[in-house]
Amino acid sequence: MTVFQEYNFDGLIGPTHNYAGLSFGNLASSKNAGAASNPKEAALQGLAKMRAAMELGLKQGFLPPQDRPHLKTLRALGFAGTDKEIIAKAGEAEPQLLANCYAASSMWTANAGTVAPSPDTGDGKVHFTPANLAANFHRSIEADTTARTLRHIFADEKFFAHHPPLPGAIHFGDEGAANHGRLCEAHGETGVHLFVYGVDGERFPARQKRCASEAVARNHLLDPAKTVFIEQSKAALDAGAFHNDVVGVANGTVLFLHEESFADPKAAYAEIRDKAPFVEIIEAPADTVSLNDCIKSYLFNSQLLTLPANDGSGGEMALLLPTESEDNPAVKAFVDDTLSKNNPINRVIYKDVRESMRNGGGPACLRLRVVLSDDEAAAANSYFLLDADKIDALEKWVRAHYRDRLTPDDLRDPAFMDESFRAMEALTRLLEMGAFYDFQQ
Repeated sequence: MTVFQEYNFDGLIGPTHNYAGLSFGNLASSKNAGAASNPKEAALQGLAKMRAAMELGLKQGFLPPQDRPHLKTLRALGFAGTDKEIIAKAGEAEPQLLANCYAASSMWTANAGTVAPSPDTGDGKVHFTPANLAANFHRSIEADTTARTLRHIFADEKFFAHHPPLPGAIHFGDEGAANHGRLCEAHGETGVHLFVYGVDGERFPARQKRCASEAVARNHLLDPAKTVFIEQSKAALDAGAFHNDVVGVANGTVLFLHEESFADPKAAYAEIRDKAPFVEIIEAPADTVSLNDCIKSYLFNSQLLTLPANDGSGGEMALLLPTESEDNPAVKAFVDDTLSKNNPINRVIYKDVRESMRNGGGPACLRLRVVLSDDEAAAANSYFLLDADKIDALEKWVRAHYRDRLTPDDLRDPAFMDESFRAMEALTRLLEMGAFYDFQQ
């Protein structure tokens, strides 16, 4: 019997984690622009969240940080000389551009790409499409390295199919799994895929285009009878839900979301129930939890996790939430009420990921879901599948190489570039990645 399990691949937060306020439409990012960050604490908080998921009996992997500053981009934009000269010139002439090339935003692996597990695809392989992240310059430069990383971890062509990021820039803007969900009766059963796209609001532009979602679905050989395309509400977008995972999450048999997530909820629910008749929709009413409270607390940017059962059947679920949800009275009351009712969600864990939250990324932003059979998991690169000893080793690496205070002005110091590259060089040795990053070429 083939056994399938869900692996959460979290982004390992990099040594250049900072608050430069680069993401238009992300309220937390804008609010904290210019403040001092703590890269060491950020990375340790992320690893503690990974450890908490593992302690629930779940499978955990990670994606390494990308190399920052991205000198290849700075060179392409006309900065020449030695590496240190490039940093000095960019810091003097274009400090905001330099900040874009220093962004540690690859930590939010919900935006790394879209994944379709083998039970759902026409060729029976796991399909990956890295997101082009065309809406923001600092994120768009991630796509090539993300593609290389996914191919490095999931290299066996017998089991894995890789697609390039979508062409067409913002016309085919694709933000990855942050706008995608999968409903299924069990991880190994054929699932129903939910793709949520946006239309520009009055305050903020939509980052995920319907044509991009449709292209990903075609490339992944998904059955149209098991695929739903849903428009996000402009109210949610303009309130600050720049990705759908800020206002809703799908897992197994449950769709957990805010009442104002979709432009036409009645029609969306009808199509979802038609294609996934097993679904249980748990909705937060707007008069109980406002969109403002939802977005400030990242209630729905939670990890909704199917817990392993002693008899192997699964089905019970836990919410892994940021502590901001616990601190919000309306949100906490809704969570408690949800736990008290007869539905699969019967456990909640609050974790401190404040360093990520201050830049606009909650627990769900930090992970990419990958459903794998035992054979597929065995074919993946084991260095990126975690156990307690590997987390210990990564924590030791973080403590050895990360600063506990970083401001956007520090990015202009060429010595900090050397620090960052030394950290990444040590990580590639730890993971036996070889000369993986551009700065190592």
